[in-house]
Amino acid sequence: MDLGTFSVSLSVKDLATSRDFYEKLGFTVFHDASEQDYLILRNGECTLGLFQGMFEGNILTFNPGWDHDAQELDDFEDVREIQDGLRAAGVELLNEADPNSSGPENIMLTDPDGNDLMLHNRYAPYE
Repeated sequence: MDLGTFSVSLSVKDLATSRDFYEKLGFTVFHDASEQDYLILRNGECTLGLFQGMFEGNILTFNPGWDHDAQELDDFEDVREIQDGLRAAGVELLNEADPNSSGPENIMLTDPDGNDLMLHNRYAPYE
């Protein structure tokens, strides 16, 4: 099972304050969507999403279909396929993808310690 590229999605109280803090740690803005209350920052291959008012808690995020530079991959395991494998393994999902849909989709689950994980692909694999 290939979960794709990894990032951490942080729920922040003040986007500008958090941006300033992480820029002092050497992160730079990779994608600026501050008008929509989020930013994606990079430091080397480390990706960090800052999200103000979009969700509670922090989320471990995996993006099947993207490489480390957020470039679309031609061949990848879609979240619907991953969902089938997780179900078969007995993993409980908080949010499921519609197996009859195509295109962008996500699934959510929680690890045994209460950490939320999101698997989100923005593209469907090529047929």
